[in-house]
Amino acid sequence: MCGITGYIGNRDAYPIIINGLQRLEYRGYDSAGIMLFDGQEINFSKTKGKVSNLQEKVENDISASGSIGIGHTRWATHGIPNDLNSHPHLSQSGDLAIVHNGIIENYDSIKKELISRGYTFKSDTDTEVLINLIEEVKNQENVMLGKAVQIALSQVIGAYAIAVFDKTKPDEIVVAKLGSPIAIGVGKNFEEFFIASDASPFIEYTKDAIYLEDEEMAIVKIGREVAVRKIIDDSNVDAKIHELQLNLEQIEKGGYDHFMLKEIYEQPKAITDTFRGRLLAKEGIIKISGLENNMKKFLNAERIIIVACGTSWHAGLVAEYIFEDFARIPVEVEYASEFRYRNPIITEKDIVIAISQSGETADTLAAIKLAKSKGAFVFGVCNVVGSSIARENDSGAYTHAGPEIGVASTKAFTTQITLLALMALRLARAKGTMTSASYRLYLQEMELIPKKVKQVLEIDSQIKAIAKKYLLSTNCLYLGRGFNFPVALEGALKLKEISYIHAEGYPAAEMKHGPIALIDDRMPIIVIAINKGHYEKIVSNIQEIKSRKGKIIAIVTEGDVTVKEIADHVIEIPEVEEALSPLLTTIPLQLLSYHIAVMRDCNVDQPRNLAKSVTVE
Repeated sequence: MCGITGYIGNRDAYPIIINGLQRLEYRGYDSAGIMLFDGQEINFSKTKGKVSNLQEKVENDISASGSIGIGHTRWATHGIPNDLNSHPHLSQSGDLAIVHNGIIENYDSIKKELISRGYTFKSDTDTEVLINLIEEVKNQENVMLGKAVQIALSQVIGAYAIAVFDKTKPDEIVVAKLGSPIAIGVGKNFEEFFIASDASPFIEYTKDAIYLEDEEMAIVKIGREVAVRKIIDDSNVDAKIHELQLNLEQIEKGGYDHFMLKEIYEQPKAITDTFRGRLLAKEGIIKISGLENNMKKFLNAERIIIVACGTSWHAGLVAEYIFEDFARIPVEVEYASEFRYRNPIITEKDIVIAISQSGETADTLAAIKLAKSKGAFVFGVCNVVGSSIARENDSGAYTHAGPEIGVASTKAFTTQITLLALMALRLARAKGTMTSASYRLYLQEMELIPKKVKQVLEIDSQIKAIAKKYLLSTNCLYLGRGFNFPVALEGALKLKEISYIHAEGYPAAEMKHGPIALIDDRMPIIVIAINKGHYEKIVSNIQEIKSRKGKIIAIVTEGDVTVKEIADHVIEIPEVEEALSPLLTTIPLQLLSYHIAVMRDCNVDQPRNLAKSVTVE
């Protein structure tokens, strides 16, 4: 959940590390810190708050000189966000420094043992326990830092990505991984190295990166190839250098006020990139290599189980409707965080589709491993190339949405639905569960989706005007039916995440089973009421709300007359087939949440208590 960055080479480390931390703030922003080695001493500064607070503090605290250093931006797990609990943490002697992403579950027993040996602790964190354990092993075993890290990690339970520095070995940094991502950027001729939770902090310096696998560690030393070893048995690993596809322009705001707004407006291109090379509408062809290579498994599957968290879970719910409608395959959608701790019934005849934007979601990774242990075939849907889920599954496909920096997911949702809909259409064609005419219609409709999303974005000013009327609301209901029930859930999540207004999504028919009691003349209710599916039923639901004086914001199809006469506000979207309508109906809800949050002076890109990638349980 936290962001790690580091540098070792011949450049000044401080600007590289600070810039890297700013790019990683989407991973956590409770506190930040930096350690620099000036050739003689470790200098460090850390503070509660954002990286900008750290920059101000560094000017007063320390010399920012040195060509080796590590930094950290934190999402708090053990210990409240404050200066003492911020990373980096030093060992008791002051010789070792560490930054850490993850949780050490058995830290308390280790801490008690270390206290009995004379160690004292300044913070409440599990990370300070880990660095002192490494120092104790180093001293007792009389070993170098790399070996001490290996031995210490074999004694801990939990998840981690760490970078460790020893001032008695000032030409190297030791990194290790289990359950949390870490990448090593490799400079020309191994003259410099960059360490980060993802590649964004170093893309302007190198396109070459090594991604550690679970239970691997590496010693990063100037002038030498990166030495990667297994933590468990100390065996050598042949570290593969990957060429990064990311570019600097993709991770900058490009003139938008917030990353979230930029990413909302990127959706026409992101959806196009998702089906580029996969959808040939005129020829009537869908080709997804990960699916084509395993078509027999999908056709013989008795059931599809979708596992995901958050927004990806909502995309999975939409996919449930689409797969069952198109391909007539039974689908179950599970929260990965619940699935992994149950004793689920999984067989070799099941296919598990795991969905994650980052490809690093801890609970989804654990669910994948559980499913594989039961013999299920696992297909991954993720955005980040080379991520843990991409490497862990049996097969899969990337959404190609490009970097998503805003914590509240937008283009990830629509590109996930796009890819899953393509899969369902391809399976329907292979199984013969859809007529040729319907198949061709959906292919043509899919090709038009980016243009229709652009049309919705063109009414942004209208949505902003509606948002202004409800920025002081304290509660909100979102209602949808069928394919758009999950969109109601997603819309409510967006409002909660970034504006801190309590919101709930419901199937429209369930309103009468409880939520209708909340409706009064101050309650805004957002209703997805397009002219497909059960239109008459949802019109009845709207009338029930209106009779109780609720304020209705309706998402309707262009040209709608009936709902327009009842609702307080209407937002029109282009005509679209019901199964693909979530790709359009979600756009106004994203914009509505965005504008309300901005008007409430909320930090849209970095909402409180949240981080982009949930890499801890």
